Amino acid sequence: MRLVPKRGRLLTPIVGLLGMAVGWIPDWVWAGGEKATNLVVVADTRRVSGIMKYFANLYNTNTLLFAVWAVVLTVLFGALLGLLMDWLMSRTGIDLKTRKIIEH
Repeated sequence: MRLVPKRGRLLTPIVGLLGMAVGWIPDWVWAGGEKATNLVVVADTRRVSGIMKYFANLYNTNTLLFAVWAVVLTVLFGALLGLLMDWLMSRTGIDLKTRKIIEH
């Protein structure tokens, strides 16, 4: 069975080129102004307090330490969620620790 008929051999590249052109339209139309320079992204610390203010100031001043904190907290929250779900599954009678994996 042929997926592309003979008459579609010329039509396929044309449709592909039209698809690429549609993908480039936003670049041609919306990004037509002057290029922005020296953009600075900062967290607004005027209305936050406590630990949120610490992390907002850390984001503004030391991005590397902020990234380290993000990685550490992601690992801790993932491990905590995994342990919680393991406990919850064992309480409902589903034991994943003694599961036998049978693959052929």
